[in-house]
Amino acid sequence: MEWREVSREVARLRTLGDLVATSVARHAGRDALVLRDGASFTYREAGQSIARLQNRLAATGVAQGDRVGLLGENSPAWCIAYLAVVGMGSVVVPILPDFSAEATGSILKHAGASGLIVSESLRPKAPTGSETGFVLGLDEIANLDGDADPGSRPAIDESDLAAILYTSGTTGDPKGVMLTHGNLVQNIISSMAVIDIRPEDRFLSVLPLAHSYECTIGFLVPFAAGACVTYLGRPPVLSALLPALKEVRPTLMLSVPLIMEKLYDARVKPVFARNAITRALERIAPLRKLIHRAAGRKVYAAFGGTLRFFGVGGAPLTPNTERFLREARFPYSIGYGLTETAPLVAGTDAEHTRYRSTGPAIKGVEIRIDGASRPGEEGEVLVRGPNVMRGYYRNEEATREVLTEDGWLRTGDLGSMDRDGYVYIRGRLKNMVLGPGGENIYPEDLENVINEHELVVESVVYEEAGGLTARVHIDIEQLKERFAAADEEAAALQQRADEILEEIRKNVNTRVSRHARLARMILQWEPFERTPTRKIKRFLYRES
Repeated sequence: MEWREVSREVARLRTLGDLVATSVARHAGRDALVLRDGASFTYREAGQSIARLQNRLAATGVAQGDRVGLLGENSPAWCIAYLAVVGMGSVVVPILPDFSAEATGSILKHAGASGLIVSESLRPKAPTGSETGFVLGLDEIANLDGDADPGSRPAIDESDLAAILYTSGTTGDPKGVMLTHGNLVQNIISSMAVIDIRPEDRFLSVLPLAHSYECTIGFLVPFAAGACVTYLGRPPVLSALLPALKEVRPTLMLSVPLIMEKLYDARVKPVFARNAITRALERIAPLRKLIHRAAGRKVYAAFGGTLRFFGVGGAPLTPNTERFLREARFPYSIGYGLTETAPLVAGTDAEHTRYRSTGPAIKGVEIRIDGASRPGEEGEVLVRGPNVMRGYYRNEEATREVLTEDGWLRTGDLGSMDRDGYVYIRGRLKNMVLGPGGENIYPEDLENVINEHELVVESVVYEEAGGLTARVHIDIEQLKERFAAADEEAAALQQRADEILEEIRKNVNTRVSRHARLARMILQWEPFERTPTRKIKRFLYRES
């Protein structure tokens, strides 16, 4: 695909301070950051609040290079705090709101933070005592007064550290990813060469700002473009999200697969699951496409009817959900990235997607498949470019494990690349199972087949005692309805569920190769625990 031209002002950016100065000057009167049913800021007002907060931080003794924690729900104040810290040469340490008080304290201690900016609702998670340094209320930012003249600020270089991001991942082993101004600015510029973003665009933010995906693509990119971002001010459950979509009518939006999959499961999947006739319709491609097209128009309308780009990241969509989006002509695109790459590595606009692909490497970034000698061969995905992190903070051993001497980042993801450079991610290297004959077995592929069953919410497949086990979370309410068993005791429901699980196991085993057959099924009564980016914490469910 051809890259879009980025404006000269954006192309000249070198630091996040440059980004603020340029956008405030160029888009002064436009709405920049809006809290639904709350405070809003134009670019001019945002610039003034950033300067006031910088003066306040400087008065507390915060200096260039100092680390400052940032803990709060998505809001314009969070964005202003982030830009204020990095714009004065200090280092922001965003903390995900889902982290426990213990994890929050450990992160601040490990980062050597000189203070914390925290929302009132999350203040109980803030450590007490002198170790914390200063504590500033995030809710105070909208009402800061005083001098809005930024005055003289320390000179900042693109190689200077801007942020340390601690991610829980799915292994239970968090690390502090060091991102420089250059890492973030180059990823902003490259992202804007992929996605057509205009000053009149409207974003609706539903993912945590403390995660690199939402922070860079959902906040810094629209801020660089002069667009407006609206924050929900509450968790993005469908009951809160749907009215907001109708009101904001976003033109661009970012999501994790879970949000779209919930919509698909709630609005589309039941159409085919009603009876044997409707289930048969799904297997007749022309009829299925007609139904998907009609359902897609309703889903598109539910999103406000003006979407041009719906970006999906963090994990792959299920095949059925993606097939629906394609057949419904919904303007989606699946991107690929990591916190360690600031984050975007590969992606396309909505017009150039390919089924099950994350698109080609973004401008300025190289991707190669380790050990692959021709297109289509699988191996570990390696990435090199100006967006690759400096390393893990105070963890040289972990840094050496993932960064090669010639600058390649070992992503830990298995994938392949076609002749056009489009990337296809198969799963995590650490999740792959070796079959009895040395065959590669990808748990994610088996999970996709399991999850097609109308009663399955989600599943996790792993190796156990030389065989493959699937732990499956079933929709218990639907199970009760199917068997007219609203008042059945747990033992009876367990029996019904076991019958369904055995049915699923037999069905899966007829559709996969012999070495990938499931040996055991386990009912997961409660939803799986997830990371803040909605990935299942697999390490919690592998039985020893």
